[in-house]
Amino acid sequence: MSTPLSRFRPCIDLHDGQVKQIVGGSLRDQGSGPTTNFESQHDAAWYAERYQQDNCRGGHVIKLGPGNDEAARRALKAWPGGLQIGGGITADNALAWLESGASQVIVTSWLFDTEGRFLEDRLKQLSALVGPERLVVDLSCRRDPEGDGWIVAMNRWQTPTTLKLSEASLQQLSPFCGEFLIHAADVEGLCGGMDDELIQRLGEWTPCPITYAGGARSLEDLRRVHELSKGRVDLTIGSALDLFGGEGVRYSDCLDWNRGEPSDV
Repeated sequence: MSTPLSRFRPCIDLHDGQVKQIVGGSLRDQGSGPTTNFESQHDAAWYAERYQQDNCRGGHVIKLGPGNDEAARRALKAWPGGLQIGGGITADNALAWLESGASQVIVTSWLFDTEGRFLEDRLKQLSALVGPERLVVDLSCRRDPEGDGWIVAMNRWQTPTTLKLSEASLQQLSPFCGEFLIHAADVEGLCGGMDDELIQRLGEWTPCPITYAGGARSLEDLRRVHELSKGRVDLTIGSALDLFGGEGVRYSDCLDWNRGEPSDV
C-alpha cells in the first residue's frame, strides 16, 4: 500500500475583521496588540474565492477575537461548503455557522472551563448536535514547561489547560470529531522552523485526519511533514506564503504539490 500524501491546507486568519498573519504567541487580552507579520489588502472573501478557483480544499477560517463575524460570513458565502470555521464556536452558534456555509466547525475553548479543565460532556453534546463528521477539535498546544510533551492551550493560546496532547487523548476524542487541528503555538507565525518532534508524534498517534500549523518556512517543509508523519499529517503554511506577503513559499508550488507535481522539492 502506498503512503498517503501530506497535503497543503489553506487558511484565512481574521483579526479585527481583516486578513492577517500574526505571531500566535503574541495574542493577549491585555497590553499591546499582537505582533503582526502581514495585513492583507484583500478581504476574506477574496481568499475564499481564490481557494475555490484552485480547488484547494480542507482550509479553515479562524476568527482571532471579536469583530470578525461579518468577514467570516462573507468568506463562507464566497465558497459555501468549502471552508471550516473556528473561533468562539459553541453549541449555541455551531449550527448557525454551518448554515452560513461552513463545511465544519472548529471548537477549542468551549470544551474547557475557565480554569482549563476539560469538559467531555460538552464535546459529546456538540458532536451529537452537528455530527462528528462536521466537527473539528482544535488541540493547539504549547510545550509543557514542567515536563516532556505538549499541553493544549485555549483562549487564543493564552491559557494552558489540564489536557495533555498524547496518543491517549487523541484516541479519547476521535470518536466525537472528524478531524483535529493543531497549531504549535510556540513557533506559530515565526517562520523559524516547525516542531518536528510534534509532527512525528502526531503521525504516530492520530486515528483521524489532522492538520498541523506553525513554523513552516519553505516548500521543503511540506516534504518534511510528509516524511515525518508518513503522510498522515497535513500542513497549513501562513506567514511564509507569498499570498500573505511571505518570501519562503509560493502558493502555486503548494498547489502543484497537492496535485502530486512538486517542482522545487
